[in-house]
Amino acid sequence: MADFEFSAKKLPLKLFINNEYVDSKSDKKFSVYNPKDEKLVSDQVPCAGERDVDEAVAAAEAAFPAWRKVPAAERRDILMKFAALIEKHVEPLAELTRVTLGAPYSSFGKFEAGMAAEAFKYNAGWIDKFAGEAYPQENGFMQITRNEPLGVTAGIVPWNGPMGTVGLKAAPALATGNCFILKPSEKTPLAALALGPLIKEAGFPPGVFQVLSGDGSTGALLASHMRVRKVSFTGSIPTGKKIQKMAAESNLKRVTLELGGKSPAVVFDDCNLDNAVTWCVNALAANTGQVCFAATRVYVQEGIFDKFAEMYKAKLEERAKTIGDPDQQDTIMGPLVDEAQFKRVSGFIERGQSQGTILTGGKRVGDSGFFIEPTVFQNVNNDAEIYQQEIFGPVSILNSFKTEEEVMKKANATEYGLMAGVFTQDINKALRVASDFDSGMVGVNCVSMMFLNAPFGGSKQSGLGRECGRHALTAFTELKTIMVNMTYQ
Repeated sequence: MADFEFSAKKLPLKLFINNEYVDSKSDKKFSVYNPKDEKLVSDQVPCAGERDVDEAVAAAEAAFPAWRKVPAAERRDILMKFAALIEKHVEPLAELTRVTLGAPYSSFGKFEAGMAAEAFKYNAGWIDKFAGEAYPQENGFMQITRNEPLGVTAGIVPWNGPMGTVGLKAAPALATGNCFILKPSEKTPLAALALGPLIKEAGFPPGVFQVLSGDGSTGALLASHMRVRKVSFTGSIPTGKKIQKMAAESNLKRVTLELGGKSPAVVFDDCNLDNAVTWCVNALAANTGQVCFAATRVYVQEGIFDKFAEMYKAKLEERAKTIGDPDQQDTIMGPLVDEAQFKRVSGFIERGQSQGTILTGGKRVGDSGFFIEPTVFQNVNNDAEIYQQEIFGPVSILNSFKTEEEVMKKANATEYGLMAGVFTQDINKALRVASDFDSGMVGVNCVSMMFLNAPFGGSKQSGLGRECGRHALTAFTELKTIMVNMTYQ
């Protein structure tokens, strides 16, 4: 097969259905722009309509009976080959993301594409190990459980991690014998659309792994489709609620929702101060703050508050010096994804000036592109908008506290519960606080991170279900119980 040929100069602008690139049956197109200079990248990205979705679902249904019976070793090898192909083409895939997301290759692009490859390798390793159970037969019946694939599944992935989240959703779905339809964000669709040649070369049969670009209307078609059995969605709370409603009102399809956060970092007097500051800075600046589990509420105990604030401010201002053209090797922080996100974040900063005091940042960087300084507000009340709402940019609040009891009430005082962090050298305190957080994930002397082998997801309105680890496989399977009468003659 010909080598991978897509790049920023040759864009993938067709749907990938049944192992072929095809023109959309819908005339609707959408545009994508480069956030570093606001220039048009393409106005010809296809928006899959109802007939396109139906065609992809039909191809997946046709492929499913054979795919679910592919021997474990063969399916494992296909996923492993696909991972190797992603690794081989990390640079062009990262470039296709960068031209519409603005994520620098050195600090995010390479990591994100590599994470997708690692997710396929990790899940490939589970294929012959995801066993059911057998129960004692003292009552005369042997009971056996099987983990069976659901059928046609779909993943609606966000714009802030368009390749990494492909790995989190497609890999466990395919590993467990499902067929999978990928719907990338309309803001960052190009790397996903470019996967077609790699899907074919890896050996996925036609209809098993397909890619439909589109906007919210395409996602709604998948979420409400009567023959799609599972949707995994990452994005905003309002959209997640709509997807859950459409899933329930159609065929009661399974749903996994990862819906963002407003993650607290609690820093006690007895912490390693350098470590705490470094983690909190990296947690805010990574991907220009466009990360669901970014530590955007930082609480520091009074005894070290002034010193922490001084160091936090200095390190963020140093990081601000690395803001620039994401195509340059020395750039660490790029722009926000687009004009809408820039206006959203700028609006929060403008309104926030009446809700707290700016410690650092708050300004646009340059005259073109969507660049903005890391921004920190101090002395923000619990009911303030910038305290309660996910901003999805490099904006945090920094408040002080006196007691553990006080800070836990503050840390849990939002509707989000994705990630939290505690910084202390007292292990008893660390575990006590970790238990008290209303959060799906907690870091001790770290924050805003994840692992492919451990559950990823949140509590409260941060989501429903878990990704990563064995839990991701469970989310893409149906548990079947088989009862065998051992007394039958």
